[in-house]
Amino acid sequence: MDLWLFGLHVFATVFMTGLIWFVQVVHYPLFGWVPGDGFVAYEREHVRRTGWVVGPPMLLEVGTAGALIALRAPLAADPRFLAAFGLLLLVWVATAVFSVPAHNRLSDTPDPRTIRRLVATNWLRTVGWSARSALLIAMIPDALLTGR
Repeated sequence: MDLWLFGLHVFATVFMTGLIWFVQVVHYPLFGWVPGDGFVAYEREHVRRTGWVVGPPMLLEVGTAGALIALRAPLAADPRFLAAFGLLLLVWVATAVFSVPAHNRLSDTPDPRTIRRLVATNWLRTVGWSARSALLIAMIPDALLTGR
């Protein structure tokens, strides 16, 4: 069971890592190209659609991490997992403190400064998820060898 939970956890993390790089390098920088008169409608639709894409894997990621810890899985005691869990908390805090408020502001008015801040602060999430992926992928051989 631990191995399955860990596999789901790694899957969710790697999925979010790929997605956040696309958002960071392509999607957010293009916000500045949306004409002012259509920006608010674009942003609101962006938030609505993005929720369906990021919500399930983010919840799967945090849920499987919590389950591994609650079940006292041996994998959850690994220092790499604990570091990755700390980074997961960082990602969630950065989302709540920087990303969500920026999107709330942009849903009311197109503001180039808020867009620049969103791109800049999103690096916390991009680096956080990237480091999580590296740590968790490094654990895969040990997880497969132990079978738990």
